Amino acid sequence: MKLDDPRHVYFLGIGGIGMSAIARYLLKKGKRVSGYDRTHTVLTGHLQEEGMNIHYEDNIDLIPGDIDLVIYTPAIPKNHNEYNYLRDKGIQMLKRSEALGLIGNDMELIGVAGTHGKTTTSSMVTHVLRSGGLDISAFLGGIMVDYETNVLIGHSNVIVVEADEYDHSFLRLTPFIASVSSVDPDHLDIYGDRSHFIEGFRDYIMQIKDGGFLIIRYGLLDKFTKEERVSIRSKNITIYEYGQEAAADIRVQNIRVKDGKFVFDYSGIGHHLEGMALNMPGQHNVENACVAITIGLILGVVEQDIRAALKGFKGVHRRFERIIDREDMVYIDDYAHHPGELSAAIDAARMMYSGKKLTGIFQPHLYTRTRDFAEDFAETLDRLDEIILMDIYPARELPIEGVSSELIFEMMKNPNKRLATKATLMDVIKEYQPEVLITFGAGDIDTFVPKLKAFFNK
Repeated sequence: MKLDDPRHVYFLGIGGIGMSAIARYLLKKGKRVSGYDRTHTVLTGHLQEEGMNIHYEDNIDLIPGDIDLVIYTPAIPKNHNEYNYLRDKGIQMLKRSEALGLIGNDMELIGVAGTHGKTTTSSMVTHVLRSGGLDISAFLGGIMVDYETNVLIGHSNVIVVEADEYDHSFLRLTPFIASVSSVDPDHLDIYGDRSHFIEGFRDYIMQIKDGGFLIIRYGLLDKFTKEERVSIRSKNITIYEYGQEAAADIRVQNIRVKDGKFVFDYSGIGHHLEGMALNMPGQHNVENACVAITIGLILGVVEQDIRAALKGFKGVHRRFERIIDREDMVYIDDYAHHPGELSAAIDAARMMYSGKKLTGIFQPHLYTRTRDFAEDFAETLDRLDEIILMDIYPARELPIEGVSSELIFEMMKNPNKRLATKATLMDVIKEYQPEVLITFGAGDIDTFVPKLKAFFNK
C-alpha cells in the first residue's frame, strides 16, 4: 500500500505530536484529514485552523462516512468505541509507525533514536541539513521554533525521522543513517524488563540498510550482549562512536559557556572544527549537536553552513524553553519526564546559572514509569534546591495501587519539598521566590506555563 492511494484519512489520537505530523503531511499532499482526540489542545486547535475536522467525544456518530484509511496511535485503548467500530467495519487501519514507515522507507531515511534527546537531535539534524541547502523532509516529536511546525516536506530523497522506541515503533523503519543517543530503560510496561528494552535497540540497529551508517554514543555498544555486538559489527555498515571520551571515533571537547552559548570543539571523520557555538544549553545538547554535525558532514554540508545553523538554532518548544529570561528571574519549561532527562536539564541549568537557586515543579508521567523509577526520580529531584511535586499525569493508564507522587516524595531526602495538585499549584507557588524556576513533565503541566509566566511577570 502507498499513502498516495486513500482520499480521506481518519486519525484516532490526532492531537499526538507524531500523529499530527503525519496528518499535516497528508493534508499538504491534498488528502482530506479528520480525526478524534480526547482533549482540545493548542495543537489540535492549529490543526483545525489548517482545515482538519476534529471532534473530542468517543462517538461513532461523529465519524465521517467516506473515510478509506484509519491511522491510530497505540495509546488508544482497545475498548475505545470508535476504534472497535472502525476495525469491525473492515476499513484499513495502520498504526502511526506503519504509516511513517510507508512514507519514509523508500527514501534515504535518517532515523534518530534514543531514550532521551530524539526530538532535539532530529530537529538539529533537520536545521543543519536545511541550512546546508538540502531540501529534506522531516517528521519530528516537537514543534521546532525555527519553523513553528513538526513536519517539513521537501523535494529531495532525504527524510529525517524521530525513531520512537515506544511500542517498538522504530522497528517499522529501515534507516540509511541511524543514530542512538541513549538506551536508558523506559516503557517497561511494553518491554517487560531492561534486557528486552535494550534488545529492541539492537533490532533497530539491525534494520540499517547495507552501506549505511550507525552513529552511536560511546559506550552504548557495551550495553549489548556479546552476541548482539557481534551481529551489529558483522553488518555492512560504518559505525561511529561519539562522545567526550578520548577513545571515541568522534569527539566533542573543550566545552565551555561563552556569551550565553555553549562552545566546543569537534573532531572526527577527517574534520576538526574549533569554537562551534550552540544556542542550546547543556553538555547533553553539545553531544546531540555532535550527531547533527556528523550527519551534515556525511551528506556534504560545508563547515560554514553547519556553524551558522547551530549558532542560530532556536530549539524546540518545551525543550529547555526559556519562558522568562530576566536578570532577577529565569523561568524554563522542559518536557523531561525520565530521570535521565531530568538530570540533563538540571545539569544544564546549574552550568548556565551557576550559583543561583534552582526551584523545580515536576509532574510525573504515567503510573508505570513512576513505579519503575521512583527511587531514581527521588535521587535526581534531590539535586534541586526546592521541589514542588505534582500528582501523576496518567495519560493512557489506569491507577496502580500504592503508586502515587507520594512514592517519590517519601524517598526524597531534600527537606525543601512540597506536594501540590493542579488545583493548588498556583496557591503554593505564591510562597516561593525562585531565582531559576523549571517546570518538568510530559503531561499537561504545560497548561500552567502561561499562568506562571503571567504571575512572575506581574
